Amino acid sequence: MSDVLNGRPTTNFWIIGGAALVWNLIGILFYVSEVTATPEAMAESFSQAQIDFLIGKPAWATGAFAVAVNAGAFGSLFLLLRKAWALPMFALSLAAVLVQNVHAFGMANGLEIWGMNGLILPGVVIVIAVALLLYSQSTKKRGWIS
Repeated sequence: MSDVLNGRPTTNFWIIGGAALVWNLIGILFYVSEVTATPEAMAESFSQAQIDFLIGKPAWATGAFAVAVNAGAFGSLFLLLRKAWALPMFALSLAAVLVQNVHAFGMANGLEIWGMNGLILPGVVIVIAVALLLYSQSTKKRGWIS
């Protein structure tokens, strides 16, 4: 099947773009819930070590989380609007995800605090961030975004 139907992106383009936007909007919700949660609210779901980890996160790591999810959401929106700005937004999102994980797993003993299961979500986030960057590059090459 052709990548382009009548010079326009295929249905998969719109599905992937829509799914990317939903994914990143969920990320924004996670960010907002993390920065607005009180220690008392966290106590319902997390151990004391996990609460200390979240409360003790430096501003630059929290900022990286904000940049990651907001740049991802803008990248998704630009993708759906067929604008090439999707590429730098997805690149920025991926960079911010990596910075965030440098803190969590390279500096703050996140693996010790969250255990091996704590690697699953960050791993998925990194894979999706890379995939969205590569996909936006592919759509630019196909002329679907400009």
